[in-house]
Amino acid sequence: MLELNKLERSSNIKSKMKRVGRGVGSGKGKTCGRGTKGAKARSGYKRRLGNEGGQCPVFRKTPIRGFTRGAFKKETYSINLGMISEKFNDGDVVSLETLKEKSLISKKSSAKIRILGHGDLTVKVNFEAHHFTKSAEEKILKAECKVVRV
Repeated sequence: MLELNKLERSSNIKSKMKRVGRGVGSGKGKTCGRGTKGAKARSGYKRRLGNEGGQCPVFRKTPIRGFTRGAFKKETYSINLGMISEKFNDGDVVSLETLKEKSLISKKSSAKIRILGHGDLTVKVNFEAHHFTKSAEEKILKAECKVVRV
């Protein structure tokens, strides 16, 4: 039968923390295991990586390899329906080129266009864009405008 006085400790015993600086007999007295003198023996010492004492650090010597996400990231311009109502007339086409002409996006951009549903659509225009929000698409269909996904 299992008795409390015959139980053995399990394998995951936590070792006691060594108390440093508590006398020579403790094994970690006097210098507390830091050796003698020097920066590492002082309080407040932190080993800072990258500083090689005048020598060019390794991270600056090694070439940059691989890619970053920014190289492939496409810009997306978000345009509200309210802005389109102000700038466009009936029968116009809202596309990347016409938005550049009306100065709603930068001239050099080849970004994607996202139509947002903020504002009211008071003109009948045709849309050529990459993405439409649900509210924008509902308002565009209510205004009986054409939607073309590019």
